[in-house]
Amino acid sequence: MKDTKAKELREKSVPELETLLVEERAALYKARRDLVFRQITDTSTIKVRRHNIARILTIIDEKKRGSNG
Repeated sequence: MKDTKAKELREKSVPELETLLVEERAALYKARRDLVFRQITDTSTIKVRRHNIARILTIIDEKKRGSNG
């Protein structure tokens, strides 16, 4: 899993970001499940996904606040 850059995220629209957020959350759930069942050994993917979700939520909030005033 690669780390998404904030610059790349700022170029996307809010609906695209929300779609990406749903995908990241699903991937995080799968990674956590795989960790419980001992199917993955690289636990850094969980941290990267959590950080990506935080970045996406931050950009969505910035865009919504910017458009409101």
